[in-house]
Amino acid sequence: MSFASKLQRTIGILVALVLLCGTAFLVRPVSFFNGSMYVEEKLSGVENRSVVVDGYRMHFLAEGPASGQAVVLVHGLGGRAEDWRLLAPYLAKAGFRVYLPDLPGYGRSERPANFSYSVRDQATVLVDFIKSLELNQIDLGGWSMGGWIVQIAASAHPELVRRLMLFDSAGLYMRPNWDTDLFMPETAGQLDELEALLMPQPQPIPWFVARDILRDSRQHAWVIKRALDTMLTGEDVTDRLLPELKMPVLMLWGAEDRITPLALGQKMHDLAPQSELDVFKGCGHLAPEQCTDEMGPRLVEFLKQ
Repeated sequence: MSFASKLQRTIGILVALVLLCGTAFLVRPVSFFNGSMYVEEKLSGVENRSVVVDGYRMHFLAEGPASGQAVVLVHGLGGRAEDWRLLAPYLAKAGFRVYLPDLPGYGRSERPANFSYSVRDQATVLVDFIKSLELNQIDLGGWSMGGWIVQIAASAHPELVRRLMLFDSAGLYMRPNWDTDLFMPETAGQLDELEALLMPQPQPIPWFVARDILRDSRQHAWVIKRALDTMLTGEDVTDRLLPELKMPVLMLWGAEDRITPLALGQKMHDLAPQSELDVFKGCGHLAPEQCTDEMGPRLVEFLKQ
């Protein structure tokens, strides 16, 4: 075979591969985004680990020096460990050891059919996760539903928690004035409505990406529904728990939050006299992602006090 023929064949193979990859990206863009994120984690030295807690396999990420003060950050409803990927490096670079668990039912953790997915049961699993890693006097933070979970955990086991951080947190008794079904979107229109709730001035979602997000949403909607159904009963609200907390508490809130409005943060702040409330202008419910550069230094300052 001549050099020209070999070159032509090589070019043909490369073109075919590009077309194949392009088609796969259009069909499964979420998988491509996830894959690139996992590669970036590995290249950045983020540890990818799993542990069995209460009979369930829990996936978690860990970064920062092994000897650093332990910080555990808990994601919200429909979230995962990677939701902290922008904020966690601030803590790791400041010398903290950061643990980012995927709660049962979320991310790369197991989705047991026999689990309630209530915030109280998730708090129990979270405490047992902390104990399984033999961590003591940790700094504990939670975002949205995760904030609700860590309030319950800190109240039940104050001996484990040195400082508490609540990011646009749920937990107080409140009937949402928005459609909770949007957390289980079935149409592109509902996905757009959810994005508008989560952040000010959301960017349009390309049709093929929206299609793949909706496919994933349909697959895991039962977990979200089970969690929401238990939260909406109001049985596990923290109105009476917050005044009993003794550890320092930092509340970080997006001023434009429509899911857990700032008024809710102010009420939490009033219920916990020793707490501090920091508000970030121009940010919504996704403040830890939208306002990372402002929030990161403030978080490090609080943890180093």
